[in-house]
Amino acid sequence: MKTMLSAALGATLATTALVAPTAAHAGSADGKWQVKVLGTAVLPNGRIDEIKSINTATTLGSTLAAVTNPDVKANDNVVPTLAVEYFFTPNVSVETICCFTGHHVEGDKGLAGAGRIVDHVLILPATVTAKAHLPLGAIKPYVGAGPALFFVFGEKPGDTAKALGIDKVRMSNSFGVALQGGVDIALGDKGFGLSLDAKKYFIKPTAKFYDNGTLALETKHKLDPWVLSAGVSYRF
Repeated sequence: MKTMLSAALGATLATTALVAPTAAHAGSADGKWQVKVLGTAVLPNGRIDEIKSINTATTLGSTLAAVTNPDVKANDNVVPTLAVEYFFTPNVSVETICCFTGHHVEGDKGLAGAGRIVDHVLILPATVTAKAHLPLGAIKPYVGAGPALFFVFGEKPGDTAKALGIDKVRMSNSFGVALQGGVDIALGDKGFGLSLDAKKYFIKPTAKFYDNGTLALETKHKLDPWVLSAGVSYRF
């Protein structure tokens, strides 16, 4: 996990190093590079897509087996985001984003009111999208799509899971896809602008719950977050 984190940070530093020398050039509404600083709302689903295994010899497994329609949900979060984009042509670009978002998972439906099941989940949503832009003067709508790899760090059992004997939780890193749509609005011809962006991810991680080394429960989750962003941009 530390290797993944180092690689992610290394990629961010490499991108910064690549962009920084170019940033000294004057801004332009038609520049090859664009950097965005955004406020981002991360709105995950998190519901159980499949119970892959359940050990009814454990306290968690036996408790869950007696529940009708058990489910969970992940909380929403708002985080800062950095996006870096390169234009191959005026209408075709590729973009990557950098951010961390933290979440917890609570009981829902048959588990409503059960409290926190998983706590302190930190996610790095490594994403690269290819984008097509529609030039309409200062207003440029776009659509995009690309691969996404969610790296998960720091997950811990919530109080409810602990009370049922769980002492370790592991959530998988997960590969999926992202669909994207938005609009860039140029503010003059010096490269400054506003950006509105929406992404829909399709990601299904698994979660494993351990009771003193014994696998009590393994579930697959429909994470599938909406990621909605707004902020400022600079193109050069």
